[in-house]
Amino acid sequence: MARIFVVEDDASVRKQLCTLLKNAGHTPVLPTNLETIVRDICAASPDIVLLDLGLPGTDGQYVLRELRQKSNVPAMVLTSRTSELDELMSMSLGADDFLAKPYNGQILLAHIDAIMRRTQSADANSRTLSFAGITLDLSRSFVSLGEKSVELTKNELRILETLLQGKGAIVPREDIMEALWNSDEFVDDNTLTVNMNRLRRTLAKIGADEVIITHRGQGYSILARS
Repeated sequence: MARIFVVEDDASVRKQLCTLLKNAGHTPVLPTNLETIVRDICAASPDIVLLDLGLPGTDGQYVLRELRQKSNVPAMVLTSRTSELDELMSMSLGADDFLAKPYNGQILLAHIDAIMRRTQSADANSRTLSFAGITLDLSRSFVSLGEKSVELTKNELRILETLLQGKGAIVPREDIMEALWNSDEFVDDNTLTVNMNRLRRTLAKIGADEVIITHRGQGYSILARS
């Protein structure tokens, strides 16, 4: 099921929407501050964003424009602003779908499922992993942050892939060593430390030098960037 970031300022609508999503097996994620909404979305690394256009102090289309400068996360606009111009502007700014309020809950869930199918199909073809603003291209062995990218060695690729799959959770050293062991290369604990330091130096070239967090006696994790 999907992690869905819900941007909706109406408390009653937001509550109903979250209940609908939870009952369908999805995990709703809510912003803490609309002033930092794009940063919060990128840090949460959701599967889909549900975005209202009428937001206090800002506009959903402005949020969408800024989001597309930093992330390709699928975004569905849910709004009572149903003019053709609003729909055209939203789609032009990068929305993946547009649904007018009031909407049928089952139809909304069907739209979400359709987006998930398209996203999973695209990920399977491109073989990419993304979390906290970092995108790893597995087919080309490149990692990127914003407009900067750098090529990885074979071991750097395997380590970073394992960490990104953890989505911010602590990945035990043993799991990372196992990922390297499957390459038929013996890796002891000291060798892992050496490889981790090399990966950190490589990530520093794109401004992600502090993204890998060491948890002493446990393992490593990827820092959710704010």
